[in-house]
Amino acid sequence: MSNSSNKATVPEAKSALDKFKFEVASEIGVPLKEGYNGDLTSRQNGSVGGYMVKKMIEAQEKQMSGGVR
Repeated sequence: MSNSSNKATVPEAKSALDKFKFEVASEIGVPLKEGYNGDLTSRQNGSVGGYMVKKMIEAQEKQMSGGVR
């Protein structure tokens, strides 16, 4: 169970967002694990969140353009 104070705007999306977070962490080489991650630097944790946002924006732009890229 996570102690995060962050709440998903759409609670039904929580598991998908968690899966996405771990996929992104793996892609960029951040050793994120379930539970405590206090051994990671702020930079590592921030890079996961930043890359998640970047990928979500890219997906939305692609959707808005009709999928053509």
